[in-house]
Amino acid sequence: MDTMRERFAAIVSRLLDEDPRLAVVLAEIGKDGFADAARAHPDRVINVGIREQLLVGVGGGLALTGMRPILHTFASFLIERPFEQIKLDFGHQGMGGVLVSAAGSYDWPAGGYTHMAPGDVALLDTLDGWTVHVPGHPDEAETLLRDAAAAGDDSVYVRLSAHANSAPRDIAPGRFLTVRKGRDGVVIAVGPMLDNVLAAVEGLDVTVLYATTVRPFDERTLRAATAAGAGAGTGAAGAGAAGTGAGTGAAADVVIVEPYLAGTSTGAVNDTLADRPHRVLGLGIPRRELRRYGTIDEHLAGQGLDPASLRERIAGFLRR
Repeated sequence: MDTMRERFAAIVSRLLDEDPRLAVVLAEIGKDGFADAARAHPDRVINVGIREQLLVGVGGGLALTGMRPILHTFASFLIERPFEQIKLDFGHQGMGGVLVSAAGSYDWPAGGYTHMAPGDVALLDTLDGWTVHVPGHPDEAETLLRDAAAAGDDSVYVRLSAHANSAPRDIAPGRFLTVRKGRDGVVIAVGPMLDNVLAAVEGLDVTVLYATTVRPFDERTLRAATAAGAGAGTGAAGAGAAGTGAGTGAAADVVIVEPYLAGTSTGAVNDTLADRPHRVLGLGIPRRELRRYGTIDEHLAGQGLDPASLRERIAGFLRR
């Protein structure tokens, strides 16, 4: 299976042939994947070198001319380092583009903390109007990249990762996918966390929603899932309290498992369910820094995102 980054280079290279409005801007990282595209479209594949602020500034300038820029580098260099340029050159100027990251929260542990960006989505949340896609498989990355490239003048962030689920799902951009239904709570698995979540909740009577687009947040699907669970009246919160149970009075229990900073989307869950009783647990990367290199799997375990740790935390939350 190819990686999400390999799929990104192949798909966007083809899209450059099909759409003269597209342009790719690189900051050295990923240039080899676009070697053929650069020869075919030397005016629309631009490598600015290791200058990430310039990367975003050039993208914003291209957008001002009516182009649809696609910017790519590691997440820490694409979102964190040039954040002021994102805020001004895209947001303040009202321009749109596609930011495509790699390396995620800790995809390359040997690169150290400079190459890790667990706070990228939370940082983008301080800006208005960004769509955020978090694919969990290369096939899903292709679907979301094609959608982002064709999305008019919207601002879109596509968060690619070396961490992937074993199989793709039939996703629709902007919507959560219902993977399984249950009555004791709702667990939202974001992007590459799906496999670990499914292993963690095996045997638990919970609904699992799969999110590959987290902004805008799919309020409609979450409300429908929590209403169905509350109506059954068998949830942990509803079964143990007087006056709850079957019907709309039962509280909703929601766990969201994200491959970046823990709690990034708990506010979105709270806003979605503001008119009804609910509890929410946000699982993800804690703020403490793991200072050993290790592997992706070791970082997942160290952050409590392996199946065994997730099961303990999810089951404990639902029992309370």
